[in-house]
Amino acid sequence: MGQNSDRRRRILLINPNSNEATTAMMVAIARSAAADGFDIAGATATRAPAMIVSADALAAAASEVEEIARVRGGECDGIIVSAFGDPGLAGIKAAMTLPAVGIGESAMLEAAESGRRFGVATTTPLLKAKIDALPDTLGLQSLYTGTRFADGDPEVLMSDPARLRAALAGAVEACIAQDAAEAVIIGGGPLGEAARELRPMFTVPVIAPIPSAVRRIIRLVTA
Repeated sequence: MGQNSDRRRRILLINPNSNEATTAMMVAIARSAAADGFDIAGATATRAPAMIVSADALAAAASEVEEIARVRGGECDGIIVSAFGDPGLAGIKAAMTLPAVGIGESAMLEAAESGRRFGVATTTPLLKAKIDALPDTLGLQSLYTGTRFADGDPEVLMSDPARLRAALAGAVEACIAQDAAEAVIIGGGPLGEAARELRPMFTVPVIAPIPSAVRRIIRLVTA
């Protein structure tokens, strides 16, 4: 699609988790963060679990994310991969000229602005190695203070928003108090609503990854 400033531009948000309700939630958050003149459309994977909680599931999701990007790329101006491990993003960037970002890379780049030390608070301990690898890929390893995990089973926590928020708050507090993080990312697309609720609870910046990705893709699309 061309970059005619007189029309609304469309960003495709791909949810690698096979959960339509999660996609709708993430699209709503993205729309609230988008600038005037931008529409956000959602696409949901069908072959992945409803919530990706393991490294194997994250890796397996990459091929379908790339497929969705190829099929839907002609109808949008930019793509957001909305799972914190950014599955399929490298393949999209290698195969397509369309601007594309992941919520993981976007959140870390924002968290590290002005040389801030940053940590991640999330619910998925089986993804620790994947999360730990991302700052190194982005050249941010020296600023990364590590990841802290909410107490409780990820899928059980997701079924109880109040419990999820409380458990994540404990992980954020650990990032700040124990690791000296100066900003904390809430690490996960399905955690988008919790991230928004946690932001006013802390004096250090709490980074919500979906709005970070929206701001970044808009900068790339309008550059």
